[in-house]
Amino acid sequence: MEKIWQFYPKFPEKILEENSDKNQFILQLLYNRGLKTKDDFAWFFDLVNLDFFDPFLFDDMEKAIDLIISHIKLGNKIMIYGDYDADGVTSAALLYDVFSVFKAKVDFYLPDRVSEGYGLNKTAIEEIKKEDFKLIITVDNGIRNKEEVDYAISLGLDVIVTDHHTLPEKREDLPNCLTINPADEKSSYPFRYLAGVGVAFKLASALIKKSKLEDKDKERLICKSLDLVALGTVADMVPLLGENRLMVKKGLEALNETKRFGLQELIKISGLSGNLNSYNIGFQLGPRLNAASRIKHANSALNLLIVKDEQEAKDLAEELNNRNSERQKVTEELMSSAESQINPENIEKIIIVKNSKEDAWNEGVIGLVAGKLSEKYYRPSVVIAKTSEVFEDEYGQKKEIYKGSGRSIEGFNLVEALEENKDILYKYGGHPMAGGFSIVGDHNMLLFVDRLRERADKILDEKTLTPKIKIDLELDFEDINDLLIEGLEEMAPFGQSNPAPKMASFDVKIIDVVKMGNEGQHIKFRFLDDKKNSLKNFWGISFGGTKKYSELSVGDRVSVVYNLEFNNFNGNRDIQLKIVDIKK
Repeated sequence: MEKIWQFYPKFPEKILEENSDKNQFILQLLYNRGLKTKDDFAWFFDLVNLDFFDPFLFDDMEKAIDLIISHIKLGNKIMIYGDYDADGVTSAALLYDVFSVFKAKVDFYLPDRVSEGYGLNKTAIEEIKKEDFKLIITVDNGIRNKEEVDYAISLGLDVIVTDHHTLPEKREDLPNCLTINPADEKSSYPFRYLAGVGVAFKLASALIKKSKLEDKDKERLICKSLDLVALGTVADMVPLLGENRLMVKKGLEALNETKRFGLQELIKISGLSGNLNSYNIGFQLGPRLNAASRIKHANSALNLLIVKDEQEAKDLAEELNNRNSERQKVTEELMSSAESQINPENIEKIIIVKNSKEDAWNEGVIGLVAGKLSEKYYRPSVVIAKTSEVFEDEYGQKKEIYKGSGRSIEGFNLVEALEENKDILYKYGGHPMAGGFSIVGDHNMLLFVDRLRERADKILDEKTLTPKIKIDLELDFEDINDLLIEGLEEMAPFGQSNPAPKMASFDVKIIDVVKMGNEGQHIKFRFLDDKKNSLKNFWGISFGGTKKYSELSVGDRVSVVYNLEFNNFNGNRDIQLKIVDIKK
């Protein structure tokens, strides 16, 4: 499917006047990412001169730390209640580590993805109470668990909620306990977009700052936690701007020098070495941590992060690697089953697939499949799995429970679609581009599917359903040099809200073509920009692109979208275009 190429609007002249010391191309890239002021630019480039915001800017932080200290002094048992994804696991591991330094009687609890689902639940709270815990601290969850928090308090437990997810619509639906959440617009904390592990880091930092440790030991303990902060922040796909950028920048330095046996083994078994970056977290380390709960339970991922024995670390890393391989296989099988329900000649405006009675789908990977479907067909995609769970209503009638996960495209707000159907949903949550839900009974499930299709028919049109590439800059090859690419490299770490910049060059000539790989699946083109009597040319590479670009040959004039990078090979450093798209 041919993609629409879209350019960002040009930055106002005022920005250039106020920042005449900066490259105009870099200024445009910053403007494209929503950065407009000197303060914005400082948080992007001058990180070496910046420090993290004071954790005590959170309104309830002082009270939360006093409560934690009182429980530690009394020798009370403290439960860290996490989540099963990489963000939740790193959050729990971080607090577990720091609390252990202060001799707290601390343990962790991660709910099972399938049998318990996300957030606090009453059965778990009862077990925590039975084991004589006195304080529950949630990480990466809890902000929508008012009823469960009230239940814990009724049993005599203290509760502190640390979360980063969107608050309930009404403030009276907030949990009645101390809460630390940057997403709260009434909070005094100046940065709204921390990941769950970022909020856990703030709680840990506040505890460390209030301790009686020497200043140098406080600093060492805070820095030691940053490898986990980088892992969880990148894996959770929060914006890599502002304080998150500082956390990940420093966190990558800590990750590359980590002393954690588990992380060392995970890096090794992932086939990584050298200078790790955000891509390695997002596509290699993060998926292995997430695979724990998608196939079995997340405890093995958390244990990997806190393990003190080298052999156990190796065993856990191998287990996670095997689970990741299994996750890939299960995802491929479910993807194949899902695609069998799609008519390629008549693809609906929203893709909705569900399993039959005979075809059990692994709930742990339905979100991944929804993402793959959305990416492949450029449609909002919803995957619904009929579970083995049964809901018994007040009249004793038993009904099946369905669980679903969706991924969306620009123009179709998924969380609004879920909100619109809250009258028939059992549970739901998410954000505009991704969401999850559960439904009780066949009738509600079918009604929900019909409503989603009606909404898609009303909102989506042909233009909305055409994939788009957002392009940062148009460049002539004369504009491309080592200094520009070095400037682009300073924009790393790349990720959510700060993607690797995409450039476009128009009307260039293909002067050479080379196929690469064992099966010739990769393809390289040498492009010449001869529009201004220039002979400047560069190689561009498309991994796995041989089939896609099979009709292009030497002599063709094309326009190309690409990322710019250095290709370091045999001691040489050459400029290379990493191809995103080509139009003849």
